[in-house]
Amino acid sequence: MLKRIQTPSLEIAFEESGEAAGTPVVLLHGFPYDVRAYEEVAGRLAPRCRVLVPYLRGFGPTSFLSPHTLRSGQQAALGVDLLGFLDALRIGRALVAGYDWGGRAACILAALWPERVHALVSVGGYNIQDIPRAGEPREPEAEHRLWYQYYFHSERGRSGLTRNRAAFCELLWRLWSPTWRFSPEVYRRTAASFESPDFVEVVIHSYRHRFGLAPGDPAFDEVERRLTEQPIIAVPSITLEGEDDGVDPPHGPSERFTALRAHRVIPGAGHDLPQEAPADFAAAVLALL
Repeated sequence: MLKRIQTPSLEIAFEESGEAAGTPVVLLHGFPYDVRAYEEVAGRLAPRCRVLVPYLRGFGPTSFLSPHTLRSGQQAALGVDLLGFLDALRIGRALVAGYDWGGRAACILAALWPERVHALVSVGGYNIQDIPRAGEPREPEAEHRLWYQYYFHSERGRSGLTRNRAAFCELLWRLWSPTWRFSPEVYRRTAASFESPDFVEVVIHSYRHRFGLAPGDPAFDEVERRLTEQPIIAVPSITLEGEDDGVDPPHGPSERFTALRAHRVIPGAGHDLPQEAPADFAAAVLALL
């Protein structure tokens, strides 16, 4: 069921299902995806959990309360949004799980506000960006996979995303999940979320801020400062990686998790792991309940 709730800066739209008295489980999507990535996962969790799947800022029906708020996509904004979402719903502690941008939000909450996190499932492992070191080049094989980020650094990239958002994001789906044979209808249902009036600005800001090419929202300066310390994650955690991930190939468990219960590489799955391998993702959540 689609619901809405307000935080200090957003009206967050979210899907809710499952047991109202069950453990709250918040499932967080990435870019360029939306809540439909979790439809099968939510169905598997619903008999035991209260399942909440929010649209991130810039996606679908989630909207900003003020036209004057910076359409920031920086990592601190995602973490604070998740904290505000729990506060608005009066949820003291939740199991949080996500991938890509959503995995980053979940990792930030677990690192900075561990008292709010029952447990964590993170695809890709430690997703908190090390922005002070973002200018250091990686090996060429890794650099070429980030072409889209460098494209977004230019005004040509902003125009290209604005004009061709559906085709552009579908290309990313195919490149990042090369073994997933999704149907045109599956993609169209998600692509509707990219028509948000804030989508392009939030995305462009995200990929510029992480490289130090755009200033952040001053409201998040203190959170960003804390994230430069690359804080450890001490809540019970399971990390997952898709064996066929075309943008972030498996790289093993991170030492930044001090209560890691398991690290699993999922065969036959790419970047959109919960949608491609819902049984494996749901099993990780259930193992931490």
